[in-house]
Amino acid sequence: MDISTLCIHGSFDNNNSTGSVTVPIYQTATFVHPSVGQSTGYDYTRVQNPTREQLEKAIARLENGVDALAFSSGMAAITAVMELFEPGGHIIASDDLYGGTHRLFYSISRKNGLKFDFADTSNVSEIIRHIRPETKALFVETPTNPMMHVTDIAAVSAVAKEHNLLLIVDNTFLTPYFQNPINLGADIVVHSGTKYISGHNDTLAGFLVAGTQKLSERLRFIYKTTGACLAPFDSWLIIRGLKTLAVRMEKQQENALKITNWLCKQNKIKSVYYVGLPSHPDYEISIRQARGFGAMISFEVDSEYTAKRLLERVQLVLYAESLGGVETLITYPILQTHADIPKEERDRKGINEKLLRLSVGLEYVDDIIADLDQALNG
Repeated sequence: MDISTLCIHGSFDNNNSTGSVTVPIYQTATFVHPSVGQSTGYDYTRVQNPTREQLEKAIARLENGVDALAFSSGMAAITAVMELFEPGGHIIASDDLYGGTHRLFYSISRKNGLKFDFADTSNVSEIIRHIRPETKALFVETPTNPMMHVTDIAAVSAVAKEHNLLLIVDNTFLTPYFQNPINLGADIVVHSGTKYISGHNDTLAGFLVAGTQKLSERLRFIYKTTGACLAPFDSWLIIRGLKTLAVRMEKQQENALKITNWLCKQNKIKSVYYVGLPSHPDYEISIRQARGFGAMISFEVDSEYTAKRLLERVQLVLYAESLGGVETLITYPILQTHADIPKEERDRKGINEKLLRLSVGLEYVDDIIADLDQALNG
């Protein structure tokens, strides 16, 4: 079955006797036992709920995983992954990470005894250089947020397998519609479902997709114990968003390509970071491992004044955090998504006062360009 069809029909509830086309919202905390020692298969919503179960089955099918677990946010999902490791365990992570992930690793996971090295995971030799006897996992974002570096997942998987490491891949930017890390050797896939999978900027969600039954069992135990499960109504909202994932991703990518080409011609734009540009250093890797480039663009303008003026003048484009919704959003990483990263680290990565990140939406592309033009050049 094609992935676009799975987006629509992958969450169909065959157990629902009413014939409802949509999955019902089972808005309940607990379930009645038929008799002593018997269960309907549902006991308590923290463990499982029928609405959430259908969503999880759909995500697992889309990512070709054994199981998927739906969390209350993307950060809740990543927090649960960290519970797989004992104090003293060492993790190598991409050095260009979403600021919230970086904050979790530095502020919470390190306090809990985990050790981290941050490396350019697009360079396999850099990963190998950081491997120690106590290394347990590789945590990769690809493309990265916000500098759009691309990691060769299959090559990194080979290193992980050679050293008996878990490979965890954050696939938020490309979604299962454009990229399937488990097919390329990843053990666990992470998503912020708040973003493209939901697609409407109206709810929070996160996902972990397990590549093996053993990992599924370990993660399910952590899930029910720590309890950051996705609520029934939010699960229903994500199911609704998932049905249009394919058409949204195609159109947003189409818009992003046109906007990228326009940005590249502007005198006040000094650099454009988009993995769909043939000039991108990782373009060939993207072609090889993904079916598309997505709709995230970062770009550097000529001055801090230009950056702030653009943010204050946009009208159709919304100055806001987050990404992946139908509305085009522009973000200032140094003040928003990456504000908690020390300045010297941000500067080293190119996340400076001139860098902006654009999440391209579904508006008529000429309207988006016209708004950017008046804000930049007006």
